[in-house]
Amino acid sequence: MNDDRQIRNLALIGFMATGKSSVGRLAAQALGFAFVDTDELIESRLRKKISEVFAQEGEAWFREYERNIVEEISHYARVVIATGGGLAVNPANLASLKTHALVVCLWGSPETIWNRARHATHRPLLKDPDPLGKIRQLLAARNPHYRQADILISIERRTMRKVSDQVVHEFRLATAAGRRPAAASTP
Repeated sequence: MNDDRQIRNLALIGFMATGKSSVGRLAAQALGFAFVDTDELIESRLRKKISEVFAQEGEAWFREYERNIVEEISHYARVVIATGGGLAVNPANLASLKTHALVVCLWGSPETIWNRARHATHRPLLKDPDPLGKIRQLLAARNPHYRQADILISIERRTMRKVSDQVVHEFRLATAAGRRPAAASTP
């Protein structure tokens, strides 16, 4: 990790259903930070579910809108950011996050992800005849991007609380020795 980075936020990346939002809320509470979920922010601003945006506008349009949100978030401070599962695939998004945040990837096996996501109706990328196969395919494609995170944390056989505790610990280690998070900013 570059010592010149001014880490003032915590960003969680990873595949859908790895617990980014749940862990993010817990970590924000533990750190006394605000919490932002990029998908929730997009849905709020567009007044549409992500699945509707995908169906009506297409994935390419969604990814461009998402990129604009990431750029906006780069001006925040003392925020835990839960990102959409495909956000880190765009190198500009990951580079932007790394200018201001410790980037942590939550990692799970395709089977664990499928078990967590199988009953969700709001996952547009799982509208596939073979959803587990689709998860394996997408994970394989996204793996190189996820591995560019500062830290990878497994969610396997762990509660969200345990994962959150590790995320908070890693954030505190990264911001120790005079590299404290900057003053608060309202998202």
